[in-house]
Amino acid sequence: MADPDLREPDLRELVPPEAAAAFQDGDEYLALTRLRRAQATEETGSLRWALLERLCGLVLIHLLREVEGTFALERADPVLDAAGIPRPGLEWLEDEDSREGRAVP
Repeated sequence: MADPDLREPDLRELVPPEAAAAFQDGDEYLALTRLRRAQATEETGSLRWALLERLCGLVLIHLLREVEGTFALERADPVLDAAGIPRPGLEWLEDEDSREGRAVP
């Protein structure tokens, strides 16, 4: 069995629980605000920043702000692709069970 300290971190833990809760409650604008606040604490261009940027973009698209959302995806996806991280989807905000206990390869 692998040493727990050597396992890949669960990147879904980066999603602020309050952002996911707001999205699940149907308050997409509050979810977006909470995602952006979490992202503001990360170094621009980092993996953590890119994951949050992608989720912001998806929420923007969900809010029918397609142009802004597409630009966010265009900023985030190259960072995720270079790191070999699968691109997160809205399920990271929609389904609490999908965020718990599953590591991203």
